[in-house]
Amino acid sequence: MLARMRRAGWAVVRGSRGDRGMSTAEYAVGTIAAASFAAVLFKIVTSGSVSGELQQLIGRALDGSF
Repeated sequence: MLARMRRAGWAVVRGSRGDRGMSTAEYAVGTIAAASFAAVLFKIVTSGSVSGELQQLIGRALDGSF
């Protein structure tokens, strides 16, 4: 009985055999998604209209005229 409980405990710790490598793949997909989001955000922020608005906002904040 005790040996069976120990085996069951180790099975929970190890996980099933079909899940090997999944965390690495999930990290890779997450990293690619984050890099893609950062690239899109960079393109948006550096576009002409958004850049101008950000400069005006920062200028008003530094001048104290909200």
